[in-house]
This record gives sequence, structure tokens and C-alpha cells, in this order.
Amino acid sequence: MSSAPEFSITVFTPVYNRASTLPRVWESLLAQTFRDFEWLIVDDGSTDETPELAARYLQQAPFPVRYFRQENQHKKVAHNLAVREARGAVMLALDSDDRCVPNALERLWWHWNNIPEAEREQFSAVTVLCQDEDGQIVGDRFPGGEWIDSTSTEITYRHRVRGEKWGFHRLDVLRRFSFPTNVKGYVPESYVWVQIDRHYKTRYVNEALRIYYRDQYDSQITGMTRDPRPAANGAVVGTAPELCAAARYFFSDPKGVGKLAANFVRLLLHSTLTLGEKLRFAWTDQSWAARLLILLTAPIGLAAFLRDYFRHAGKHRS
Repeated sequence: MSSAPEFSITVFTPVYNRASTLPRVWESLLAQTFRDFEWLIVDDGSTDETPELAARYLQQAPFPVRYFRQENQHKKVAHNLAVREARGAVMLALDSDDRCVPNALERLWWHWNNIPEAEREQFSAVTVLCQDEDGQIVGDRFPGGEWIDSTSTEITYRHRVRGEKWGFHRLDVLRRFSFPTNVKGYVPESYVWVQIDRHYKTRYVNEALRIYYRDQYDSQITGMTRDPRPAANGAVVGTAPELCAAARYFFSDPKGVGKLAANFVRLLLHSTLTLGEKLRFAWTDQSWAARLLILLTAPIGLAAFLRDYFRHAGKHRS
């Protein structure tokens, strides 16, 4: 049995060579009006000044800070490590190149506690909006009024909400749904969120609390690549359950769900999974609706695969 949480919130920052932007997180946390939190930094093998910067924060912080360093193993391993080590009731990922407003943690915790206690066990998360550095909302607002209770799949494909969002999950729930460690490379975060969707709801709130900077192209931690081939295996593992869940919303968002299915075919063709594994992800584990979509979008997925193949023909798999 797990011990009682020591803090309300664990703020988790995965980082890889972001010494130039990590001070944004540090300054944001120093400014927080809510103080019942810890900061957990997981360094995925940075080769810049990130370790020295983290050591300085450990000495100067007026709140608990813990720093973990791992060999380069991608964000999924950093996430699993953070979930094991976190001491909060909920865990909130704050990327190493972003900020949040001074009352962000206070407002997130308030929204969580605003869910009636008798209903709270049915919920895993609170998710809010992001704004850019000029104060403009990034992406779409959630439907309804101040808030809506839903799941990530329904929000994306039934309500067609797109763009950066931000929020936390209950730590006890995250410990039940970890990223696979037997898949090499990048695995989409949807792998975990879709599993959680099957059991819990999220409260989506139309309040912008995270400041999203548009000056960074790459992921905050290693794993993403413009060439889809090196990450194809993990992408298939992560996309398969999302497609299974999203297929039911095809008539609400035919373009979005169709694009997801075609991209799944593209990734499946790039992957080096065994034939049995490919059949399991594309057929055995899929709903009848997802199977039909895979068949219908297969020509588009094949065309995208061939485009990738000839574009990156001179490169080798890593």
C-alpha cells in the first residue's frame, strides 16, 4: 500500500539540453502563490549546463527540489521514473521551455477541489488552457461554459478541440498506467491518456494558466524526429489504442479520425514490429469501426509511407 502524499502537487519537469530555458520554470515556481508542492527534475542525459543549473536550484529553492539524471532513454522512461518518485497527490508536467502564471498551482488545486467530494473518485485530472507569451489563447477553448467533464478522446474527436493544453493527473492513477519499457524510442503520451480515459473523467476548464512559448521546435526531451522511421515502433504502440477509442467519433470528426487512421497505416508500414505484432495492433486489438477505417485509409497511408521512404532513402534506421 502506498504511503500518504507529502504534498498536494508534484511538478515534474523532463529536460534534455535546456539550460537556456529551464530558468523559465524556476522563475515561475518561485512566483507561485500556492506553496504545497515539490519540484522533480528528470534529466535525460543532458550534455549542456543543465546539471549545474539543477544543483544551484537545489541549494537556493524555498521549496523541495529533487534532481534525477538518467542515461538518454526518452521521455517515457523519465515519466515512469517521476511517477515512481513523486510524493504529491497529483503530478503536473511543466516542460523545461515554458512558464505558468503566478497563481497556476493555486487555481489548478482549487478546480480539483471544486469537484464534489462524492464524485471526485470518478476523476483523474484537471486540464486547462494555455496562452502564448503575448497572452493569446493557444488552440481552441473547451465547449460549454466555464468547464466540461469529459475524456481526452471525446474532447479531441467529438468536440474537435485542438491545440496545447495543460493539467495534472492523480498520482495513484498514473501508477496504474505506465509507459511500456520494452519498446525502443519514443512512445506518444496518448498511450497513457487513452488507457486512463476508459476508467476516469477529466475536468476541462476554460482558464489559461500555462504560458506556451513558440520559440522551440523540438520536444523538451529526446525522442521526436522529423524522420518517422526511427520512432515508428513506439508510435504504433501509442497510436493503436487512440485509434480504437477515436473510431467511434468518426462521424463527428471524419477528417481528424481519418487522418489518424491513415497515419497509423503509414507508421505500421515503417515499423520493424513482427508480423504477429502488426496484426495484433492493426486488427486483433481494434474495434470493428477502427478495422474498417484502417482498410479504407490504407491507400492514403501507403502513399504517405512511400513518400517518406523516398524522401529519407539515404538514411539508416537508428
